Amino acid sequence: MASASRTFTRALRTATPSFRTASTRSSRFVAPTQSAFRQQWQRGYATGKEEEPDKYEGNPTGLIWGAGALLAGAAVYGVYTQKPELFGAEKVKAPFVARFENYQQIYDAIAKRLEEHDSYDDGSYGPVLLRLAWHASGTYDKLTNTGGSNGATMRFAPEGDHGANSGLKAARDFLEPVKEAFPWITYSDLWILGGVCAIQEMQGPKIPYRAGRSDRDLSFCTPDGRLPDASKDRSHIRAIFGRMGFGDREMVALSGAHALGRCHTDRSGYTGPWTFSPTTMTNDYFKLLVEEKWQYKKWNGPKQFEDVKTKTLMMLPTDMEIVKDKSFRKYTELYAKDNDAFFKDFSDAVVTLFELGVPFVQPEDQRWTFKSSFD
Repeated sequence: MASASRTFTRALRTATPSFRTASTRSSRFVAPTQSAFRQQWQRGYATGKEEEPDKYEGNPTGLIWGAGALLAGAAVYGVYTQKPELFGAEKVKAPFVARFENYQQIYDAIAKRLEEHDSYDDGSYGPVLLRLAWHASGTYDKLTNTGGSNGATMRFAPEGDHGANSGLKAARDFLEPVKEAFPWITYSDLWILGGVCAIQEMQGPKIPYRAGRSDRDLSFCTPDGRLPDASKDRSHIRAIFGRMGFGDREMVALSGAHALGRCHTDRSGYTGPWTFSPTTMTNDYFKLLVEEKWQYKKWNGPKQFEDVKTKTLMMLPTDMEIVKDKSFRKYTELYAKDNDAFFKDFSDAVVTLFELGVPFVQPEDQRWTFKSSFD
């Protein structure tokens, strides 16, 4: 054991670099005396100079090679982070952030489909796209902050099967190829964008738009009964629209959506268009309500009205209420006389409707206005 210890000690002496000068390398180590330390300190203090430590007599080649290797490694890492495909790895893509031009592309795709598929109803899917956006939004309840366009919960049977949503599968199916072409957009944003496109492509007012809706599961489906019932009176209209936070003026303006489209017996039970131009948005709906004479339609269906002159147009009981009610009527007459006033109020009201209950990140003053095919 002692022999091994001595061998290890000699090995350490041999391996340890020597910092002694050549003249002292063979001398035995002798501990300096206290007087030697005192003299050395006095000499240093007297001269004001410190003795320089002995320099390391080594080969700098290893240090140079080490530094070079470090620099080379850093360079390789830099190339890897910028072009990992050179090393057989896939480049990590930055998260996709959709901008205005991306949504304009979707708008254009919807507008193109509207032009190409002109065999639906009166020659356009526009009215049913607007109805989809309207019904997706019109379930909002301000007291519970539930419902609204944030969620696209009509995708699921509990809500999609509500009587008021009958026939809207046609609109959802129409937009499905657009969703496949632009998978990054949510159904919630797509349905509202479809409504915006429909209004503008049917020569209605510009509808500013914000994105940011999310899709939710069926647990967020709203109960039946939140959408307007066409057979009811003015108290029902105020209850339904009031639940969303609207006043009389906005209620009448939003009713102007009936300038577009028609009713179907296999959906709502009613039949016929409201105007002579059901694929072009104008104030004709209000003009006809005020200027034409209306009578009950004699048929086996639910109670509805028809124009006396041609018997080809129809009005629902709720439509007649905005002429009978004194507060509603003043706005009906205003819009019948002034199409610009109607367009402005309709645009403001429908923007509010489409945004109810949505926790947007995009500020209100940064809404987007899309170019239509007429621009």
